[in-house]
Amino acid sequence: MTDSADIRMMERALELAAQAAGAGEVPVGAVVYRGDEVLGEAANARERDADPTAHAEIAAIRAAAGALGTWRLDGCSLAVTLEPCPMCAGALVNARVARVVFGARDPKAGACGTLMDICRDARLNHRLDVVEGVLADRCAALLTSFFAARRDVQAAARAESGMSRRAQRRSSRGT
Repeated sequence: MTDSADIRMMERALELAAQAAGAGEVPVGAVVYRGDEVLGEAANARERDADPTAHAEIAAIRAAAGALGTWRLDGCSLAVTLEPCPMCAGALVNARVARVVFGARDPKAGACGTLMDICRDARLNHRLDVVEGVLADRCAALLTSFFAARRDVQAAARAESGMSRRAQRRSSRGT
């Protein structure tokens, strides 16, 4: 069940995602909250930090745990613009987050119901409520426009170099 706090927090997550896109990061933003209180928030920072674990959800969970002084995020929710991946879903379970609220489904790595359902897996020691589709159109549009722009830049670079996509891949592999 979605409430007004979920909408406000998803709007904030969208702002964070837009900031990430402006910095060349995949536009994902996340906010950990309890009621109306923001406990931690972050955007993707994998490129900036050269860290494969620098997902928005992980950074927001770390910030919330620091703010509360405990790793147990009992009674907290996390709003995120894109369905969490297996790593992030596992972190949500381990942090004992009560709810995850996400916007767009992730058909390639979604672990809250799309490819797998780590958050509600009865074999694990904790399960979360999952609320999906909150501001989904806006979340998906941000991701779609980011990747379209990235493809346009790559196509322009290929055209400028005179190399086909296949030739560029071969060149980057050294074959």
